[in-house]
Amino acid sequence: MTKLGYQIPNFSYPGVAVDRIFPTVVQQAKEAEAGGFDTVLVMDHFYQLPALGDPDEPMIECYVLLSALAQHTTRVRLSALVTGNTYRNPTLLAKEITALDVVSGGRAQLGIGAGWYELEHDSLGYEFDTFTDRFERLEEALQIILPMLRGERPTFQGKRYQVRDAINSPAPLRPIPVMIGGGGVHKTLRMVAQYADESNLICAKDELPAKLAALDEHCERLGRDRAQITVSYQTSACIAPTREQAQREFDDYLERTPRAQTRAASVIVGSSDEVAAAYADLLAIGIDGITVNAPANGHLPGRVQLLGETLAPLIG
Repeated sequence: MTKLGYQIPNFSYPGVAVDRIFPTVVQQAKEAEAGGFDTVLVMDHFYQLPALGDPDEPMIECYVLLSALAQHTTRVRLSALVTGNTYRNPTLLAKEITALDVVSGGRAQLGIGAGWYELEHDSLGYEFDTFTDRFERLEEALQIILPMLRGERPTFQGKRYQVRDAINSPAPLRPIPVMIGGGGVHKTLRMVAQYADESNLICAKDELPAKLAALDEHCERLGRDRAQITVSYQTSACIAPTREQAQREFDDYLERTPRAQTRAASVIVGSSDEVAAAYADLLAIGIDGITVNAPANGHLPGRVQLLGETLAPLIG
């Protein structure tokens, strides 16, 4: 499972034309692998998120992109962080994850969540429904996807989805790890305890102890061994050889991406020593791993590898 994951959340890079976007993404994935990251992840969105840019900024469909990155990497697992369940029929998603596993030589990981970006749904014609409806749909989908990934032929009659003797051939080359993203203590973490191998939390740092305690309680109630579940925490960083250089690169990013001001305070900015100290404090709270993105300067040569080499020694 993901102990140290590098997420690529944006495809808007200063001075980079459209025909150079993919080579810039490949560069980041290769550096992540060389720097010690165990997983490379991309967002499953069609519009850029409000805190990262404008809706019409470039976004590449995640499973096409992950399959392409499989041809440029050899070791890292490949995953969405996370798949919006509302965007695909569960049988299609099972086939896409399996295809990614086959073309990557057994490196696919399923990251999934209920979906939340209302503008994207409304604009592109995806049914959004209520919060409760989306989580009911996610739970039904998991009861179809997970058996298909195990090589079974599920038959399922639910409120949202119906399948009969659903075939998934070829089967994945290896068991597919399952990550559920989100931090809801009642629904999301209960589903983690029931269905998943990993929880990826997005929340304020001071909320982590309560989230971990809630997951423990769900595991105890469901009879699940908590030690079987990896808990990773989503973060953002801007690293450079010196503090001054990192701050300058982060300031440049905020100037060209005004929307990012809303989350600037949560980004870890600094030299290798400063970034390592900040992540050591996070890990001390009790999480098992971290996922990190670098929208400010991940496109600059050497930054992702430096980030991996800084953080990998912290992960047991």
